[in-house]
Formats: sequence, C-alpha cells, structure tokens
Amino acid sequence: MTYRVSFVCTGNICRSPMAESVFRARVEEAGLDGLVEVDSAGTGGWHEGDGADPRAVAVLAEHGYGGDHVARQFQASWFPRLDLVIALDSGHRSALRRLAPTEQDARKVHLLRSYDPAADGDLDVPDPYYGGLDGFEECLEMVEAASTGLLAAVREEVEGRAV
Repeated sequence: MTYRVSFVCTGNICRSPMAESVFRARVEEAGLDGLVEVDSAGTGGWHEGDGADPRAVAVLAEHGYGGDHVARQFQASWFPRLDLVIALDSGHRSALRRLAPTEQDARKVHLLRSYDPAADGDLDVPDPYYGGLDGFEECLEMVEAASTGLLAAVREEVEGRAV
C-alpha cells in the first residue's frame, strides 16, 4: 500500500514545491519510490496552474533537485487518501486542521520543521516570496534539515505496514 505525503504552503509556488522536490529525492535515494508518493499544494488558489517561482527552481537546480511543478490548491476531499500532510508554517497547519473533515484527518497535519531535531523554538519555514535568492537558499536549508527526520518517520510507517 502506498504511503502518501503532501506538503502545503500558501500559494504552492515556493516552499511546498521545494519541500516536495527535496523529499522526493530523499525517498528515491532511500529506495522507497514506489512505496511513497509525494506531492504539494497551497492553502489558496492564487497561483493554480502556474509553475514554481523561478527563484525556487533556480535554487533547486543549483543544488541538484528537479523543479517540474504545477501549482494547485489543497482540497479537504484529499484527506482520506493522504497519510501525512506537512505544513510549512503554523498558519498553514491551523488552516489545514480547520479544513480537515475529521479529528483523525486533523492529526495527519504536522509542521515540517518538527522533524528537524536541531530546529529551535520557531518551527515555521519563512516565506521567501517577497525577498531575494537568499530567502530561497534559507528555505532549502531548512527543508533539507527536516527531510532527514521526516524520511526516518515515513520509513518507520512504511516498514510497519509491511509487517
């Protein structure tokens, strides 16, 4: 059975596509592709149909990640098919939990940086949209740092299902 993870930010053109790309690479490196599906979406539909922000694509490419992406808005109807919904900041987490049809669905929503043991008290990944490339670099660093712990958690779930 496929384990499904969705990353969610505001417009699905910066943070969540970056997280999707990095985590997909981690899943492939771990040999879990085929067992784990990764996607992303935004809490709003402002950018639906658009590609990722060119700065996000550039930073991803510079670090060896793919950037093929089309923005879309997260739908409450997706919760039943998802195992884990990863919010990029606390505002997204709150919005997603309100959108969740059941308490069980709301418990699927977690902050990405909660999987980074080195993260300080602030678990939000700042939105780089209104800044320069350095914000996208910082975003990538945070995403990469949290992806190791997230992969460990997902691997544990996937292996637990196999038993």
